[in-house]
Amino acid sequence: MQRKLTTIVAMDVVGYSRLMERDEEGTLSRLKDVRGTLISPAIERHSGRTVKLMGDGILVEFTSVVGALQCAVEIQEKLAECNGTVSEKHKVHMRIGLHLGDVIVDGDDIYGDGVNVAARLESIAQPGGVVLSKQVHDHIGGNVAVQFASLGEQKVKNISRPIEAYRVEFAPESASANVIRFGTFELDTALYELREAGERIAVEPQVFDLLVYLAQNSDRTVTREEVFEEIWGNRIVSDAALSSQIKAARRVLGDDGASQHTIRTIHGRGFRFVAPIESAAPASAGEEDAAPVPDMLATIALKPSVAILPFENLNHDPAEDYFADGITEDLTTALSKNRWLNVVARNPAFAFRNSSDSIKTIGQKLDANYIVTGSVRKAGTRARISVQIIDASSEHSIWSERFDRDIVDIFDLQDEITETVAARIESELGLTEQKKAERRPRKNLGAWDLYQLGVAEFYKFTREGNLKCQDLLRQALELDPEFAAAHSRLSYAQALSMVYFDATPDDAVLDEALSSAQRAIELDDQDAIGYFVIGRVHLARREYDQAINALEYALELNPCLAQTYCGLGDSLAYEGRLDEAIDQFEIAVRLSPHDPFRWAFYSYRSLAHLFKNEFDDAVSWARKAVQVPNVQYWARAHLVAALGQAGESSQAETAIKELKKVKPEFSVDFAREHLFYLKRDDQIETYLGGLTKAGLN
Repeated sequence: MQRKLTTIVAMDVVGYSRLMERDEEGTLSRLKDVRGTLISPAIERHSGRTVKLMGDGILVEFTSVVGALQCAVEIQEKLAECNGTVSEKHKVHMRIGLHLGDVIVDGDDIYGDGVNVAARLESIAQPGGVVLSKQVHDHIGGNVAVQFASLGEQKVKNISRPIEAYRVEFAPESASANVIRFGTFELDTALYELREAGERIAVEPQVFDLLVYLAQNSDRTVTREEVFEEIWGNRIVSDAALSSQIKAARRVLGDDGASQHTIRTIHGRGFRFVAPIESAAPASAGEEDAAPVPDMLATIALKPSVAILPFENLNHDPAEDYFADGITEDLTTALSKNRWLNVVARNPAFAFRNSSDSIKTIGQKLDANYIVTGSVRKAGTRARISVQIIDASSEHSIWSERFDRDIVDIFDLQDEITETVAARIESELGLTEQKKAERRPRKNLGAWDLYQLGVAEFYKFTREGNLKCQDLLRQALELDPEFAAAHSRLSYAQALSMVYFDATPDDAVLDEALSSAQRAIELDDQDAIGYFVIGRVHLARREYDQAINALEYALELNPCLAQTYCGLGDSLAYEGRLDEAIDQFEIAVRLSPHDPFRWAFYSYRSLAHLFKNEFDDAVSWARKAVQVPNVQYWARAHLVAALGQAGESSQAETAIKELKKVKPEFSVDFAREHLFYLKRDDQIETYLGGLTKAGLN
């Protein structure tokens, strides 16, 4: 059995169970943010290796003792800095322990006495503190610019010998900043303790939160509505529940409804913390006279993560495992091409093959918001592949589908299934992220939430939604100027404001849109969406050849994006390459039949048939387009033009009425002005001629 000497760092979140009880989804999201943007980069900078994640804990090893301590100190200092800018309920405190010792190596994992000692040292650290063994202390010397305080020999659980330990001395004010003192009482917001004369008093989590919130806002009356939002968030609770918590808070302080020496009821308004406060932790971000501050790390656009677990081989024949594993690996590769997603690598995900852990636990261990599971069954020349996406925190299924295919060429089948499933997952997760953003409180939204809210407005396909989308995306970019996807989406919204939403065609706006799209590519030149948007902007500028080049390159980067096939088909159609265009629309529909943009897949195909003088087909596809919810009014105009050219006068009359309901001012002249992106005279005349034949003025 292999052994080695290494530096072990054990980290643990303080009060994890309590945080999860109070706000499970929010806690998981904040921990993911802290790991992804603070802890993991620090570990990488100091050449550490994350051994494993354990829900509320992290085990890391370093070849350098100095690097390990530098990393630990950096994490605690940056975390303290972040905690100083957010409300109490959003703070994350950690304990860290370090030990230099012998460990047993088992694959990527490590075990043994050295790991146990680091974990026990972590357990005796204060929130925000670092405790290290004598072995680490003696190796550091003067190589790290920190002060140490000896803790002497410590007897710790499950370690027979005493451990000589030291703590890192941080600035003294950092500890007192976590304590609110009034009378003989202390509220310790780091330890989540209420103490009287130094003795800990048992208190329920919500009662503790209520006391902290009232004390932090002692200079004003806090309304009942504010208490409901702060303590219960989005949950609906009764006034009786609030009264019960106020009564319990008074009781633990020796107060009551008659004396009200600490918590006073302001009838008709709310509550006031009236006991004199000697010192207090920083006030919450919601305080009236405080400048608004962003939530922890919320200014950074934090992407959701997804893990694809090994697909199950239902034939139970080991010789068939290659097919299930091949689909899993290819799907992991395909999804990773979506730059707005973090995709867990193959090896960590495959470690959960046949795992008995719950989806929630697997999500925590892999730091994944979503889990993809699936199964494969073969019978003769047929294969059945089932797939589902699960929200890891709630364990609710977001989407599931079954695919039945004939096996002609196993690799062709694998490619087809991979592309189709990846396209569906990308679309479904996008919709889910938008819905999550819409449900979150609108205070202190981060760049990612603002982006998703903007996308949700975008997909309403209205002029008002487009303007709101642009506003939200600009807010996201103010928080995170290097958010590539926000630059891309803003560019697309600007271009479509003229193509779809009646904004006056303006070369200056199109120039700005092109600059935004190019900025997105500068920030991430591997993002297929960026090139897709550049293609759409070039189309609006009637630069079809450049549009086609950009869209073809987008498909090289990610061949699973249905909208890109649609955009390419659109560009080819306007260039007169109509058969090629129709092929692209077919691929778009096959890959994402439930796409929010599917009305456009149908509608643009209708135009291709119209320009090809295949009027019956144009009518058929236009009818499919107008049946999609939230269809944009231009699809109805395309139906009118197709019916006019097909000579269906009575049906055209009905279609005009439907068009006028949603766009009363639509006319032939209106269409001529807003078809500015068409440059072929024959196509313009075919379209306008169809409107005229239909009876539109």
